Parts: sequence; structure tokens; C-alpha cells
Amino acid sequence: MNDELTRLGLDPDLVADRVRTALEEDRPGEDVTSVATLDPAHEAWADLVARADGVLGGVPVAELAFRLAVPDVEVKRVASDGDRVRRDDVVLSAHGRVVDLLTAERVALNFLCHLSGIATATAHWVDALEGTGARVRDTRKTTPNLRALEKYAVRCGGGTNHRATLSDQALVKDNHVLAAGGVVPAYEAVRTRYPDLPVQVEVTTLDQLRELIAVGATSVLLDNMSDEEMAEAVRIADGRVSLEASGGLTLERAREVAATGVDLIAVGAITHSAPVLDIAMELRP
Repeated sequence: MNDELTRLGLDPDLVADRVRTALEEDRPGEDVTSVATLDPAHEAWADLVARADGVLGGVPVAELAFRLAVPDVEVKRVASDGDRVRRDDVVLSAHGRVVDLLTAERVALNFLCHLSGIATATAHWVDALEGTGARVRDTRKTTPNLRALEKYAVRCGGGTNHRATLSDQALVKDNHVLAAGGVVPAYEAVRTRYPDLPVQVEVTTLDQLRELIAVGATSVLLDNMSDEEMAEAVRIADGRVSLEASGGLTLERAREVAATGVDLIAVGAITHSAPVLDIAMELRP
């Protein structure tokens, strides 16, 4: 599976570590309920079944949970990440000892349901923005230690990623501006120290945008601006600067915001507040 995870933009060692840690958290000893109630030799197929419509994310991660917990497991994928599923669709099937399948069940589902929930939430924004030219982008408002997987799930839903770490890109926010004495000094300080690094600057006024354009900034985050202000920002930028809308944006207003002409819409909620996609495991009789 390592080659597949790498192709998906994921670090195989990191993913395996997260899955192993989750299995160890769930099973510091033996699964007492399964050991007490099941014939240890009994084998069966188990199906992961969607209980709601949505978009999948994390199918390889769920498979890895079974592969790490179930000796000699056989896994058959019925659907892939990014696929849209309907209620009662089978996502993945696994065959092995029932006692082991049940031991892996919750970890596999926790990853799959959570990541599919993010993919589904992202896809709602992608659908809402279709035809506008604007794209939805995530933030660093992610679950500790799950950022890489959650940002991957955003991609499964058709969204785009902002920086993954503090070293990928400079993002000059209000506190940096305050400490540096203005948007231009803050921007120029980053440009001087890291000349080859992408820099985005957060602004709250159109005058700040004008100042940044004058010194050659190419990426600006419009923080909590009204639709009218964002439309004016687009006119001022005149294609010279990539503009990203940010601050309390809702799905209901997605097309209104996109209609201002901004290039990107930052939505922290697609990672920090996405409800899970309901998926369950069913043993075949």
C-alpha cells in the first residue's frame, strides 16, 4: 500500500503510525467481548456499508487498519476515495477471523467516517461554487496529529489545500502586522528573510490592499470583508493579486461570495466542524 499512499500525497510511515496508534489505543490488551463470545476459528466476510449519501475519503486508511489487525486478511474495495456513494452502498469488504475483524472495526470506521465527512463537507462547497471560478480552500484548523489525513480528505472532496505547516508558506496575519508596524513592513520583512517563499498577507481594509499591491504582493487574504468590499478589492487588484475571502463564511452564501470575483474561499469548517459520514460494518451471515 505504500506506493498508493505516496501517489495520494500521503506519507506511508505517518499513516501507518496513526493507524497503529489508534489500534493500540483501542486495544491495550485483548478484545475481551469478542474473545468471550466468539469462536476464535470462525471466519467471515464483513462489509463496510454507507448509511447516508456522501463522498468517500480514507478508504485506504480503513483498509490499512484491517491489514494491521487481521492476520491473512483479504480485502476487496468496492469504491474509492472521491467517489460519491448512496445509502446502502458497500464501500469495502474484508475477510478474516471474526474476532480480528471486530477488533479492527471501530478504528477502520473512525478514520473512514471522519475523513469521508470532511470530503463530503468539502464537496458541498465545490458543488455550490460550480461555474463561478472560485475554489474552496482549507485552513490549519485541523485535528492535532491528523492534519495530513484531513487535508487529503479535502482533496478527495474536490477542494484545495492551504499550507500544511508553518514553514511551507508565510501567512502574515493581524498580530504579525501589529508587531511589524504595518502590512508593508511585515510583508517586506518576510520577503527579505525568505525571498523564495510564497507569502500571503491578511488585510482588513482596502487601503492595506492598495499598499501591498504597490510593493508587489501577489497573494492577499481578505478578512471579514463585506461582499461590497470584496468586489471592490477585486476591481482594485485587477488580476494582479490572488484574492482569498476569509472569515465566518457559510455554505448558504457561497455563491454570493464567489460572485464578488475572489479566487479562493477559505473555510475552516470543512475540517474542524465536518460531521462524520455514517458508515457501518455488517458481518455477512
